[in-house]
Amino acid sequence: MFITSRRTFLKGLAAAGAASSLSRIGFAGGRDGFNEEILLVVFLRGGNDGLNLIPPVGGPARPLYEAARPTLKVPVSGDDAALPLDGEFGLHPAAAPLHPFWQDGHMAIVHACGMHHPTRSHFEAEDFIELGTPGSKSIGTGWLHRHLASATNLPGEILIPALSAGYYTATSLYGETGALTLAGAEMFEYLWGPWHWQDSERASQRQLYSRDTTDVHVSGAQAMNAVDIVHAYASGDYTPAGGAQYPGGEFGDLMALAARMIKADVGIRIVTVDHGGWDTHENQGYGAGGEFATLARELADGIAAFLTDLSASGLGNRVTVLTMTEFGRRVHENQDQGTDHGHAAPMMLLGGRVIGGLHGTFPGLEPENMFEEIDVEVTTDYRRVCSEVLIRRLGNPNLGVVFPGYSGYEPLGVVEGEDLTPIYGGLVGAPLISDVIKEAMGGGQGTNTALDCSGDGQVTAADVPCTVEPIFR
Repeated sequence: MFITSRRTFLKGLAAAGAASSLSRIGFAGGRDGFNEEILLVVFLRGGNDGLNLIPPVGGPARPLYEAARPTLKVPVSGDDAALPLDGEFGLHPAAAPLHPFWQDGHMAIVHACGMHHPTRSHFEAEDFIELGTPGSKSIGTGWLHRHLASATNLPGEILIPALSAGYYTATSLYGETGALTLAGAEMFEYLWGPWHWQDSERASQRQLYSRDTTDVHVSGAQAMNAVDIVHAYASGDYTPAGGAQYPGGEFGDLMALAARMIKADVGIRIVTVDHGGWDTHENQGYGAGGEFATLARELADGIAAFLTDLSASGLGNRVTVLTMTEFGRRVHENQDQGTDHGHAAPMMLLGGRVIGGLHGTFPGLEPENMFEEIDVEVTTDYRRVCSEVLIRRLGNPNLGVVFPGYSGYEPLGVVEGEDLTPIYGGLVGAPLISDVIKEAMGGGQGTNTALDCSGDGQVTAADVPCTVEPIFR
């Protein structure tokens, strides 16, 4: 039988309240009129040092940067010099595989992104950003799930609308029952026992699930379909298109997996991939070398290979890669030749429909221009960048659903596309989680006030996860 964890089951039950009316588990429907754009979000976990990934190479910021980082500064001359972007900023030399995309006009960098809620806690900042609600963790669903739940330009049925590449479901996809969490085909199995029995087991289970049309029967059949497709397209040797070479290690493997699953044409619209290790408190690396350089090279190699692979497969104009992190690093290096938790960091976008260049405003490194006089100040709300991708590439103007409480969106000009009028209202017509719970428990009358965590008189997605947790205690 299909094995799932208790956590996965809880998340799946909670998600039904926001997504069951927009069921997308099944095979992809017709293409006409549907948005087929794909967004891949790379989360740089640990807090990426944007000042060294995109270092100042000229202008008033350069001498302040050199003074703040006597050992960690990226040089402007020699073999390890920063690669030129414009007269004032460069690209870390270890990220050289990304530079051709910049030169071709398909790499955008947005200065000083983040949230205005002050926190230097990894866990808080990651949750706030991935939930899409800075300062609040009560909503219980991720911003990418809410995009899928509110988009009106997708087929009614998609086999795998989202892929969380890795061992854990990304918080940004919390609530998305159609999301596949996968680190490799070998991790995705529903048949156990001797191999020579598995064909018989598969036939017996398909016969069992075909006997009725209940949710259990349909979900079982869909799970079998998904497993078969994963094994067909994500197992065995893989030859990337266009001569792309993915780096060794987990990140390269996950980016290759993402490419394989997208090319399988199973309906994927959203992919999340983590790249960790950026919490560089010590021994970050002298100049352009060290651990930071290793991370930057792996990141650049993985993204470059992914885009080369998909472009050679005719998918380059459908894919947008977006990088984000929970916060940047402190402007001044510490005594351990590292950097501590900071505030703002750049976001990068790459893809065939990306409008290359430096965007946003760099606030400067003068103490009076820094956050608390020690960190790069946030000048661009990260939700503004994400909102432009949502509207112009994914065709979803429902910003009030995806980012509750956010308003005043104006495009920065980082991607091509139509400027739809933002809608700041909430999701209308989504079934209550309380109804799903009552059905799962065999019926019942009224709202269970014990599960109404927010105290608004009803049990909704805002009450996850405590809405579902008490049932299993």
